[in-house]
Amino acid sequence: MSLSEKENSGHVPKKKISLAKAKERIAAYCAYQERCISEVRNKLEEFGLNPSQIDPILEKLAEEGFLNENRFAEAFVRGRFTLKKWGRVRIRQELKMRDIPEDTIQMALNLIDSDEYWAVLQFLAERKWKLTQETNELKKRAKVQRFLVFRGFENDLIRDVIEQITKDPS
Repeated sequence: MSLSEKENSGHVPKKKISLAKAKERIAAYCAYQERCISEVRNKLEEFGLNPSQIDPILEKLAEEGFLNENRFAEAFVRGRFTLKKWGRVRIRQELKMRDIPEDTIQMALNLIDSDEYWAVLQFLAERKWKLTQETNELKKRAKVQRFLVFRGFENDLIRDVIEQITKDPS
């Protein structure tokens, strides 16, 4: 098995470390950036801890403020929308993959300003429209639409922004 296969297999066996050392490392891991419970649980499993050791550590981290799923979801949404220009659909999927509760996801997504969301969608659509060298307009529309769907924007908004671009080419 090559190194890349080991990395992609999802399970990277690490040397088992002591409980005290694991607590120290996981606190630093959580202090570095916001983490969700599933990420921290996976990291503790990589350290070789069993579930009976992991749960008390997670509770302690939450009590001490190192672990807060609401804060994680808010930071995740802010970062993915502002920096990566992702839409609500893709952000929601990513948060679900991290086992974030639906009400927490919805609360975090509500932080995205609707006007700013539309402006980002419009910017991405216009940029992609200009950069797409397709001469057939239907194929060009399809390429722009696929790009925006991949970014995680809603189909009805994509349809509206493409209609706006094609009516008012500037």
